[in-house]
Amino acid sequence: MAREYVPIIDYYGIESPVATEMRRLLHNLRKREVQPELKSILLTSATTGEGKSTVSALLAITAARKGFRTLLIDCDLRRPMLHRLFALDRQHGLTEALSDGIQIKTVIRKTALENLDVVTAGAVTPHPTEVFDAKAIGAMVNEQKFYYDYVFCDSPPVIPVSDPMLLAQEVDGALLVVKAGATPREIVIRAKGILTSNQNNLIGVVLNNVKGTLPYYYDYSHYHYDYSIKPGDKNESDRQKSGAPRGRPDSWGASSEPGPSANHKKQMRR
Repeated sequence: MAREYVPIIDYYGIESPVATEMRRLLHNLRKREVQPELKSILLTSATTGEGKSTVSALLAITAARKGFRTLLIDCDLRRPMLHRLFALDRQHGLTEALSDGIQIKTVIRKTALENLDVVTAGAVTPHPTEVFDAKAIGAMVNEQKFYYDYVFCDSPPVIPVSDPMLLAQEVDGALLVVKAGATPREIVIRAKGILTSNQNNLIGVVLNNVKGTLPYYYDYSHYHYDYSIKPGDKNESDRQKSGAPRGRPDSWGASSEPGPSANHKKQMRR
């Protein structure tokens, strides 16, 4: 059940290193907002396990926190993750909108963030290829661009299936998520070739999992600036009065106590 998971919003700290990188990514996307407009963005990866669903969720949260009306759609009908990341029921989502012909606005879910809405993948289907319709999804996305500043689409990996290649033609741009130190160079080149074969708008690459992969001077711990709150600081006192949790921030920037379950962290590796 969805209640077994902790929503990613609850432990994605706004001052964490990850949040900083997501704000940089959003800033770079906004710098590209010339002609044509960049409002609908597909996120994919070369293979499974590269973190594209997590990046999709964090980017959407970042945009919402910056005041942009944001819609996040789970277009991965084979191995969807967004319902788990946001602790929502998977049912009544994109699958129903495609197979039952209902309007997408009826399957949009509210989240704890005022500016962030989510569409889950919907019911499990034995034949996702028969249900997936890039043209229909593209029409839904274009309709929602009238109501939202950004529409992010979390799609399957590009090499195993053709869904992202087809859907990339229906959105304003595509981002390729690459797991540093794990995905072979030739696989990344192959994925790039697929996404650009039909002149799709591949706008950039998001390098994931850089900690422990890049040289030491890219690690935040290398710098000697400490922005953490010290015991006795006025802000620390205010935190105690407000009941805010204490503890060293983890990689998501939230207090290590409480935090997501071990099962949830395992699910987020994708």
